[in-house]
Amino acid sequence: MEIKVISGDITEIQADAIIVNLFEGVEQPGGATGAVDEALDGAIAYLIKKGEIKGKFREISIIHTLGKLKTDKVAIAGLGKREDFTVDKIRDVSAEVCRKLRQLNCKRIATIVHGAGIGGIEPEASAQAIVEGSLLGLYNFRRHITKKPEEGDIEEMLIVERDEIKLRSLEKGCYRGKVIAEATNLARDMTNEAANYMTPENMAQVAQKLATEYGLEVTVLEREEMENMGMRALLGVALGSRQPPKLIVLSYRGDETSKNSLGFLGKGITFDSGGISLKSAEGLEEMKGDMAGGAVVMAALAAIAQLKPKINAMAVVPATENLPGGNAFKPGDILKAMSGKTIEVVSTDAEGRLILADALCYAKKQGLTPLVDVATLTGACRVALGDVCAGVFGNNQELIDKIIKVSSKAGECLWQMPMFEEYKEQIKSEVADIKNVGSKYGGAITGALFLAEFVEDTPWVHIDIAGTARSDKEKGYTVKGATGFGVRTLVNLALTLAKNKED
Repeated sequence: MEIKVISGDITEIQADAIIVNLFEGVEQPGGATGAVDEALDGAIAYLIKKGEIKGKFREISIIHTLGKLKTDKVAIAGLGKREDFTVDKIRDVSAEVCRKLRQLNCKRIATIVHGAGIGGIEPEASAQAIVEGSLLGLYNFRRHITKKPEEGDIEEMLIVERDEIKLRSLEKGCYRGKVIAEATNLARDMTNEAANYMTPENMAQVAQKLATEYGLEVTVLEREEMENMGMRALLGVALGSRQPPKLIVLSYRGDETSKNSLGFLGKGITFDSGGISLKSAEGLEEMKGDMAGGAVVMAALAAIAQLKPKINAMAVVPATENLPGGNAFKPGDILKAMSGKTIEVVSTDAEGRLILADALCYAKKQGLTPLVDVATLTGACRVALGDVCAGVFGNNQELIDKIIKVSSKAGECLWQMPMFEEYKEQIKSEVADIKNVGSKYGGAITGALFLAEFVEDTPWVHIDIAGTARSDKEKGYTVKGATGFGVRTLVNLALTLAKNKED
């Protein structure tokens, strides 16, 4: 969808549909909605009076103009109560109204800037949210569907503003929103892809493509190089698969004056059967998405490279399949990580922390700081927090607070989980330095504490997206399937750290 910011009057726009809005409880529409109402001889006010338009959040009402305007249809988007209005609600309602207009076969649509008047939202932030919500809400994954879709695509969206002074800031917001939304949709594409099309090699090919398109540096370590570096934990997980493992590294340099680099790490298990500790068959097809964290950090680097903040950043993705086989690693095996620390394998289905252990060691060796890893690490986190928010753990409260703040701005909910020393008792081993699984209680916490063993004093945050990486229903800008959760948080973090450094 092409997106443009134009100067003009929404009542004069020629399009298949125009979008205005209404807060709940408003009896007489004002502003642009009032102007459209006047052109329609009071039709909107009449329907409000009759109770057919209430302005409730996500309520979408369609009025046919019958030639009274240059557009065929007017969509009135309900914004909910004014006191509850947020930027994230702009994302949500933009997604809902765009999907509705796609159903009505609209190709060219135009919208006013939601909430920039009495809603109290900065116009630039509103424009960014409109674009993000629209592109995220219209997303679908049809690569392997041969049947032609019943609904066509919306081809063009115009964001209309009467005040020409605001156009530049709206364009900046639109560009940022488009870059971030497209990066999120890239992560969704990668995570939705079938495991036979998204192997470790395919992930490496995506990284190569991103590097070429956006001027990133890329390095892909092969099995022999990982052997030489002592990455026996990652390579142990890979033993059961015929697909060769990869350690994918994408780098962005936005500050040549600094040697410091922000490190993003993402779990890249392209299919997780559980290995010898085999999972049950129910829902096993969803395990193609166990590389969601890897997709998120790669997509975030692509967005950062386009937005060009004055900061250096690197994404590290250990990628492999976890399959059973005659050569597969087994419960009871002992693996040695790159740091030299030995690990007793209690369950081969706790493989994500094993590959991330070596990735964290690699990131530390590269001097990356702070470190943020994103992983579909534990079912326990999904049990604890459901699909509403992801769990966040870490060893640096200032960094945790910063990430929670930027995630809230991005519309991605994080909840801090404890890291008490007492939980470490569960992962003590009698035959190795550490074991990869504790008891069935507090599994998300012991998983995070396992990772912490390989971070030591480096500022670090772990984000467990097991519950948020996938959605079973469509709601607002969240669609069924992969969500791309985490991309917007990581991009916002890089932008914020760069801005703070400049300030």
